[in-house]
Amino acid sequence: MTEASFTDDHRARVLLMMMTEGGNERVWHAVDQRGASTLVDELLRGTISDSSLQRLTKRLPHASSDLDEMIADQMIRAKALGARLIIPGDRQWPTQLDDLAARAPLGVWVLGNANLRLLALRSIAIVGARAATSYGQLLARTTAGTLADRGWLVVSGGAFGIDVAAHRGALGAGGTTACVLAGGVDVAYPRSHENLFSDVARDGLLLSEAALGAAAQRQRFLTRNRIIAALARATIVVEAALRSGSRTTAREAGELLRLVMAFPGPVTSVASAGTHELIKDGQAVLVTDADDVVHLLGEPPVLEVPDEMPVIATARSADYDHEHTEALLGVLPVRGGIGLDELASRMGADAAQVGSMLGVLELTGRVERNNAGWRRARP
Repeated sequence: MTEASFTDDHRARVLLMMMTEGGNERVWHAVDQRGASTLVDELLRGTISDSSLQRLTKRLPHASSDLDEMIADQMIRAKALGARLIIPGDRQWPTQLDDLAARAPLGVWVLGNANLRLLALRSIAIVGARAATSYGQLLARTTAGTLADRGWLVVSGGAFGIDVAAHRGALGAGGTTACVLAGGVDVAYPRSHENLFSDVARDGLLLSEAALGAAAQRQRFLTRNRIIAALARATIVVEAALRSGSRTTAREAGELLRLVMAFPGPVTSVASAGTHELIKDGQAVLVTDADDVVHLLGEPPVLEVPDEMPVIATARSADYDHEHTEALLGVLPVRGGIGLDELASRMGADAAQVGSMLGVLELTGRVERNNAGWRRARP
């Protein structure tokens, strides 16, 4: 993210995201009515009349230099990571998050080269139990792989069990996945999934409303579920106990008028008791494989990328335009493949720029990846 693209609104939201928890309706209303910059200014001057917002002043540093240091710390972390902040009104903001109304995030930190708004247009959430059975993990992995292969973005939460199986299934099929984290995008939790998160950031997206460096706390797992539900066009629950975070995600999706689907399991399985309840109560449609899902949703929408849309908002951003596209396609082979670094070298361009353009061209079906690298898609 360049300094020019990082506005006062971005700076104010960075601070508010550090001071508040996700889904704070009073803060959202105050930002909506006043603007983030005005709200922060009022907090600093102590002129806030709302008693619930007055408590935020206790979290502010006494010196303005300390305030600047707090924001600068986030920017330094972001630059080191290659992360970027996306807020409402930015071109990459996925507008379906606005369906959350006053519970919408103030912004999301994103790590990865893909375009969040474009990917979210063709996204499906796959969630389920942490204590998943081998049956559930197989279903999640194969379903995610098939959907990813057909052009869908697989969204999940990076947790043990069903989540990790869904992410791995999508990546294994050469597809794209997005992981919505409960802590900062620079905090690997659980730590054992550090390699998974690295793979997701390379081939998809990590995102979170939590500040950079923020720990994954219990409450944040519950509040992030609303983002998973809102981001995706539909939610699939693979396995869930009667009381589980996955059922919370399903409820959130249903309230947002998203399609909810669930896999049945053995009637004796505690891990499937929650999915059976969802189906029995009419809160979810029974599905048995990816074909059922596609039958209900149809094929993923064809993405039309406006010429003026930047592919990605990073410090090394390049606009997506006809000239760059034709130059890239002219270098790509029609057989075999070429690696990203070699491709960037031949074009005399930055690898991050080329990778971003390839991501959009892949979404629009003009290029494809194989074991050898990138090539032009065959008609």
